[in-house]
Amino acid sequence: MRLPHPILLVCFGVMFGCSVDATMKHVMLGGTHVLTATTWRYILGSVIMLALFTATRRPLPALPAIRFHAMRSIAQVISAFAFFYSLTQIALAEAVVMGFTASLMIAPIARVILKEKMSPVTIAASLIGFAGAALAATAQTEGGPVDGNRLYGTISILVSAVLYALNIVLLRLRTKEEDSLTLVTFMNVFPALFLLPFMLLFSEWTPETGSWPMMILVAFLGIGIWWLMTLAYGRARAQTLAPFEYTGLIWSALLGYALFQEVPGWRVYAGAAIIIAACLVVAFETHFISRREARVPASDILT
Repeated sequence: MRLPHPILLVCFGVMFGCSVDATMKHVMLGGTHVLTATTWRYILGSVIMLALFTATRRPLPALPAIRFHAMRSIAQVISAFAFFYSLTQIALAEAVVMGFTASLMIAPIARVILKEKMSPVTIAASLIGFAGAALAATAQTEGGPVDGNRLYGTISILVSAVLYALNIVLLRLRTKEEDSLTLVTFMNVFPALFLLPFMLLFSEWTPETGSWPMMILVAFLGIGIWWLMTLAYGRARAQTLAPFEYTGLIWSALLGYALFQEVPGWRVYAGAAIIIAACLVVAFETHFISRREARVPASDILT
């Protein structure tokens, strides 16, 4: 069977991701605590991934790799919890737009951890992108969470973006040594193990009774994101596909209106335009530098 074009795969993957966000928001607004919903999202994901891992008879990584994933998962857990918490405080589209700033934070974090260079263009674009996030944070969304605290929601989403970027940078250290199935298995198992004791101590142990179908849906959608993105990025260049991840703004706006009657103000879209433009500048600049360092002819710099 012929697979769809990689661009379509990315767009569907982004749609799955926004569906996860919208479903989690619906579960939490329905009475399930953020900690409970986040924990079960990873528990159910672990069940699916461990079944796949066992069925394919993947060998376990060495102990140093397992320790690395355990430490990396701390950033992942806090990032996920902060993001899902922000969904209870601000509109879905606002959270997704401000979450775009994670792309701008990868470069400075990689500079610290991986010693990668940052060009003046990247620094300037990042600052402009953060200005766009500040503009989006001042937006007024009709139909947003009634009891939401915009300050808490904004701080949470920015904390989530920083830790998500850190998680991506750390994953770069393992992608050449482990296959994606192994990586995603650890990305579900360790967060579940970390969150489970906190859920048992500080929250209810199970979601609201009527929420189980949606939690199971979230688990499968989460696996679907990995599957679609893996297929897409395995068949096309990252520079070609990355811009289409910003279609998340469209899906989040549609889902926010359909499920929660949220209508973002113009500042959300203006901020999104600024952030997306800054991210594209950073992506192009990174590509330009890598091609130049590889001594590719200037005529081929856009390929």
